[in-house]
Amino acid sequence: MNTHKNARTNKHSRLLLVQRVTVQGWSVEDAANAVGISKRTAFKWLARFKAGGEAALVDRSHAPHRVRHKLSDRTVEEIKRLRLQRMTGPAIARRLNMPRSTIGAVLRRLGLGKLKDLDEKPPVRRYQRERPGELIHIDTKKLGRINGVGHRITGDRTGQSNKRGTGWEVLHVAIDDASRLAYTEVLASEKREDCIAFLTRSLQFFARHGVAVERVMTDNGSAYRSLAFRNVLKEARLKHIRTRPYTPRTNGKAERFIQTSLREWAYATAYTSSAERTRAMQPFLTTYNTARPHSALADQTPWLRLNKLLGNDS
Repeated sequence: MNTHKNARTNKHSRLLLVQRVTVQGWSVEDAANAVGISKRTAFKWLARFKAGGEAALVDRSHAPHRVRHKLSDRTVEEIKRLRLQRMTGPAIARRLNMPRSTIGAVLRRLGLGKLKDLDEKPPVRRYQRERPGELIHIDTKKLGRINGVGHRITGDRTGQSNKRGTGWEVLHVAIDDASRLAYTEVLASEKREDCIAFLTRSLQFFARHGVAVERVMTDNGSAYRSLAFRNVLKEARLKHIRTRPYTPRTNGKAERFIQTSLREWAYATAYTSSAERTRAMQPFLTTYNTARPHSALADQTPWLRLNKLLGNDS
């Protein structure tokens, strides 16, 4: 049992209080004042000690010892059996003539509150490409435009009710699966034209570092499904892989890099403008690629990993 966060005593100070009264001859009032509790509370712990010894000085559970209307194990098992037949909570309640709230509470307690909990979760499949450029992950993340430090930092909410949002800009990321070498840009949108332009510059970036791109993985955004995007990939002789719908973990390396970017750059400090935030992107990216160890790469930086895979250990 965890001690209450506002409790003035724990089992050790309660035992000290008991020893001062029963062994050292302190008065109950003096012992209570020394610990910082009331005289009445001191008598309570003394009574508990006399009744159960040192073990009784530990906080008890607040749950009642007996519940008058507790469901029988047989009823709980019947609820579980019906749920495993994929019956909904209301349907189970009608079948057993019980309140829906009771059925819902039992299902949540059993870990079956949602129908998806009945399906066996697929095993985690982690993969690591062997060659740089064998697979490049591309993804986007919307960033709110910045027009001055916000009220969450300054505390000044003057004019907030009449202030319209300043819109969005989009972080585009490309990361190599094998080495984790990354390239990013902040563009005005995630429309077809910007996605194609980013893809072109990303391929140029990786080519400058000796990476010959073979495959590109994206989500199912409209820009990535467009004929123009497909033609650019076809012209570059790249295979296009799209993630399964509603399965972001398929593109997990890009998702992880985006979270790192948000934490260590995009929202790491209070910027006064979007331009200031964009200027801070390149120093972050350089640090990420050349100086920040990556645990998945045995604590190597992406740059060291890339050179090792390319045979440029020197």
